[in-house]
Amino acid sequence: MTWINDTTERHNRKLAQRFPLLADQLDVIGAWTPEKVLEDERRTVRRLMEPMKILSLGWGVQSFTLAAMVALGELEPIDVALHADTTHEANGTYNFARNLTSWLEARGVNVVTVSDAQPLAIIGSAKTDIPAFTVTGSRSGGMLRRQCTGSWKIAPMRKWLQAHRECRPVEQWIGISLDEVQRMKDSDVKYITHRWPLIEKRMTRNDCITWLNRHRLPIPPKSACVFCPFHDMAAWREMQRNGDDDWQKAIEVDEAIRTVRPPYDLFLHPARIPLAEVDFSTAEERGQLRLWNEECSGICGV
Repeated sequence: MTWINDTTERHNRKLAQRFPLLADQLDVIGAWTPEKVLEDERRTVRRLMEPMKILSLGWGVQSFTLAAMVALGELEPIDVALHADTTHEANGTYNFARNLTSWLEARGVNVVTVSDAQPLAIIGSAKTDIPAFTVTGSRSGGMLRRQCTGSWKIAPMRKWLQAHRECRPVEQWIGISLDEVQRMKDSDVKYITHRWPLIEKRMTRNDCITWLNRHRLPIPPKSACVFCPFHDMAAWREMQRNGDDDWQKAIEVDEAIRTVRPPYDLFLHPARIPLAEVDFSTAEERGQLRLWNEECSGICGV
């Protein structure tokens, strides 16, 4: 047990240097004993064995619901809610984050934002990471490989974790709900274990909205880059009709990527035509009659 005695002496020398006037009364200022050193080492070992709990906070419905559950005590505390900012989210998402960050932090949720996103100049080049739709001379094609999630979200989060986890394993909470169960994937690194609290609670996205409403919390807008090729027609339509900076940014990216990967042309929309030329009107707006009334009688499919 020599190392314990050596550690005890080292700690006490530091105490004596810090409080020279009390150097001969170390018991007054809390002198270290072999028992105290051993207990301190045990606490350190226990801390290193306990996983660092983090929430992947995308500021969408599901991840914000998890953060709010932690804030209100319905889930156990976490070490940090980690947001990887692509810098290309919609204005609504950034406004929501600005308004709710202080609410979370006032209730004990530590919110940290990291970023390593590409500027638009690189996105609109041959080095683009977005999974744009490709087209050949026959107007058919596929999609580029999706690399943006790894480059803009996973990589900066793991860089932060390696700098702060102090060799601890990591339990990463991910806001996948019951209606998205097919998206569940295990971590590809040994020090991270994924956990899906919404799956454990059997909660769908609609359940999350119900929970937020019940607690009188605002509903966040859908979180995604404004130029994400995976937007559905409703998302594109809403962005176009708002006509703000988000729509202009999407148009700019769509035009910038067009010819950066010859011989293929690239597009953000699956129609594989310029985004500015896509008809986002609804069937009703184009004169097509509805087959059903707005309200369902509850008989269909019974």
